[in-house]
Amino acid sequence: MLIKFTTTRRYIALSVLIIFGLHAILSITHEGYGRATSLSNIASQMPWRRAKSGYVYPLEDYIPLPESDAATPADQHLRRHANATLFMLARNSDLEMALRSVRRLEDRFNSHARYPWTFMNEEPFTKEFKTRMRNIIYGEVAFLQAKAGREQMEKDGVIYGGSVSYRNMCRFNSGFFFRHPEMQKYRWYWRVEPDVHFHCDITYDPFIFMEDHNKTYSFTITLYEFGETIPTLWDAVKEFTKENPQYVAKNNAMGYISDDNGNSYNNCHFWSNFEIADMDFWRSEAYTKFFEHLDSKGGFYYERWGDAPVHSLAASLFLDRNQIHFFNDIGYEHNPLTHCPRGTVAFQKGKCKCDMAGTFDYDWRSCMPQWDRIQDGLIPG
Repeated sequence: MLIKFTTTRRYIALSVLIIFGLHAILSITHEGYGRATSLSNIASQMPWRRAKSGYVYPLEDYIPLPESDAATPADQHLRRHANATLFMLARNSDLEMALRSVRRLEDRFNSHARYPWTFMNEEPFTKEFKTRMRNIIYGEVAFLQAKAGREQMEKDGVIYGGSVSYRNMCRFNSGFFFRHPEMQKYRWYWRVEPDVHFHCDITYDPFIFMEDHNKTYSFTITLYEFGETIPTLWDAVKEFTKENPQYVAKNNAMGYISDDNGNSYNNCHFWSNFEIADMDFWRSEAYTKFFEHLDSKGGFYYERWGDAPVHSLAASLFLDRNQIHFFNDIGYEHNPLTHCPRGTVAFQKGKCKCDMAGTFDYDWRSCMPQWDRIQDGLIPG
């Protein structure tokens, strides 16, 4: 059947084509316009993204960090200080990128908070690395070698403990960094990677906030893992939970990691290059046995299981979902993805410099909708 176009219909069709053409051109040539009119930005402004009662929002009710400078003694910086460290895995060749990350977090937070930094490397850090890092850090600094932890693993009979590879580092991040003798003295850590950005002032202490609100794990970006890298991971997880149902929390976050009540894994995970977490959880019986079970399957080597899905699955299954916190107010970027705070309160109080329209939160690759659907309260608008 042929559709006949009247003159009026032709004009309408032509007008529509012109409008879409102009939109496409402006989206390409004007980045701000493209972001402002993107589906992800429009979705983030919808009414269902606004807060319900019950969402814990740090900036509205939390003790601010005191004003301070380099001359202020460390013990006078905070009314309370958590047993915590800022933690970075880095190579000597990462020096310039690592310096940029440290400088940014010192400027936005730690020049006031004065938490110690812990750096860990496969090899001994060079004198230049240590000197230049100490020059920009207000507080204490420790430089550790991951080899020491691996040597202890070998003594303990842990398979593959001495091998060095990308997969070994994923495995090390998943199951061993928190066991390093020097890390044992801390409860909390904030993971920082080389060349990341912190776009907002952090005017309160996230560690103390998590302690006071019974939080165990936190994130800023959530996205899909590449399924090709973890084809058998979910089968191994289901096998463990079937054999150890006592470790599965009643009010868990299954609705975040699965779209069919646990039959399959939807590949959603928290991007672990940013995480603030309680290492006592990683040291717990539940996580220790969980990691040992996964390790016995060989997926860190035969496939490419990363610490991000491993940490995410453990937190989602063994913690009450309210123990996992989304730090909306911490503006964070790990190229190519950025989380920019949603809502004018967080954006203005944090003196943020990121583009709210460019936040990854509701990009088509993001798992924020899966996180939202299990929340009692969403993000303030």
